[in-house]
Amino acid sequence: MAPDPFYVRRLKPETDDTFTLALQPADGPSKFNFEPGQFNMVYVFGVGEIPISISGDPGDSKLLFHTTREVGLVTRAMRQLKPNDLVGLRGPFGTFWPVEDAEGKDVVIVAGGIGLAPLRPALYRILSRRDRYGRVVLLYGTRTPADILYRHELEQWRSRFDLEVYATVDRAMSGWRGNVGVVTTLIPRAPFDPRNTVAYVCGPEVMMRFTTQELQKRGVNKDAIFISMERNMKCAVGFCGRCQFGPTFVCKDGPVFRFDKVEDWLMKWEI
Repeated sequence: MAPDPFYVRRLKPETDDTFTLALQPADGPSKFNFEPGQFNMVYVFGVGEIPISISGDPGDSKLLFHTTREVGLVTRAMRQLKPNDLVGLRGPFGTFWPVEDAEGKDVVIVAGGIGLAPLRPALYRILSRRDRYGRVVLLYGTRTPADILYRHELEQWRSRFDLEVYATVDRAMSGWRGNVGVVTTLIPRAPFDPRNTVAYVCGPEVMMRFTTQELQKRGVNKDAIFISMERNMKCAVGFCGRCQFGPTFVCKDGPVFRFDKVEDWLMKWEI
């Protein structure tokens, strides 16, 4: 429960309300090991702590990256942090994307909005071992072009010959020449073999409900779909009960779940 001190090395705005913190252990540039999909509890002294997924490269973790949206008291205080300010950190916690289990198969990553942040480490890990996988497809949807995360990196990914990247927006703005529509509209025409595919999905729960349905319509098996249920976590160790999800606790049993294990709960509203 006791946080370790970390220095803020930089804070990078991603969109109008979203930013990325780069953190380094206060005791020196030591490596911090984590698995794609895990999260940390980040504490702003005198304000409070919140859970944030680790969004950096698990193979190059001298700095820890956390992308979050400014939505409350803690994140407002977090956005005011300056280089060399101290924060507290507990973690890493939680289950992770089973990228090793996908070796030899096609991988489809479906992200909605800020849901790209927890999925980015999985994509880093897969690209670092690219020869072990079949087709790798990233489907990314946001509300507007202004809400796109990691824009420069997305452009770099789209230039690769071994990665398919498709982006869409709910509402187009002047100058947007890409797809318009929710992210599920990309699934029917995405280039992957549904009989030999593993899918990773993260975004708002309503988006994940419809995404899992579309993946199944395409022919992807339920036990090959994984979702991240990062929601309402507060303590990270199962004491407070705030993140109870049916018979499970998201912080202890998740946040990454195999879809067929939680389907009944995901499809029920307001659980």
